[in-house]
Amino acid sequence: MEQTKLDQLTEIARRVRVGIIEGTYHAKSGHPGGSLSIAEILTYLYFEEMNIDPKNPKMPTRDRFVLSKGHTAPGLYATLAERGFFPVEDLKTLRKIDSYLQGHPDMKGTPGVDMSTGSLGLGISAACGMALSAKYRGEDYRVYTVVGDGESEEGQVWEAAMFAAHYKLDNLVAFIDLNGLQIDGKITEVMNPTPHDEKLKAFGWNVITINAHSFEEIAAALAAARACKGKPTAIIACSVKGKGVSFMEDKADWHGKAPNADEYAQALAELNGEGK
Repeated sequence: MEQTKLDQLTEIARRVRVGIIEGTYHAKSGHPGGSLSIAEILTYLYFEEMNIDPKNPKMPTRDRFVLSKGHTAPGLYATLAERGFFPVEDLKTLRKIDSYLQGHPDMKGTPGVDMSTGSLGLGISAACGMALSAKYRGEDYRVYTVVGDGESEEGQVWEAAMFAAHYKLDNLVAFIDLNGLQIDGKITEVMNPTPHDEKLKAFGWNVITINAHSFEEIAAALAAARACKGKPTAIIACSVKGKGVSFMEDKADWHGKAPNADEYAQALAELNGEGK
């Protein structure tokens, strides 16, 4: 990847992270940790990978994205805003009465949202249905989803995995956001779902493991997914919860709470490179 492109994507991901902090701070609630951990994935998908048009969010030929771990809506909203689906300033209305940016994605109210999600396990299942629909109709759009590692403790996720392999959904890519933490602590201590790679391979998936914060690895994995025929692809994205904000990084406490005024100021200072 050329350095100019890498620099552009890095700057967009930084702004996405700023949007996440702005949204959760002004809402006084939300889920910053798992939103920050997928900033590079969302940035690459929406600015490089997917066929989408912010001026025509329901374009029939568009690629679809499903945020299966729907509680990290602040990350999706910040990305959609940066891509031009709605004003960045609206991120400050997150979770407020009458706002179209609610705590979980709403396909009926939010431009650019392809599936309403929140109950864990439903998102990847819906993504499977979208991918199968494309196959039946002879359409060539692709479907992408992000599944939380804590979410992967849900049995429905593995039913979807079996379904996708059975129907050879090679137009489906599922990112597993492997940051190792969920609301109650380490995933390996709450209900250990690992090893994801071996399990998904056994289910019949093409499996690739990457650093979730490397645009070059994300790009290579998605290219390999497009080249793979007859199997869905799972990208095990090894990430850091709270990535980009020092006091949030690798802390389960930041799964589902908003920064206070001092934390907000510190987070923005870090993300904006102040004092460096």
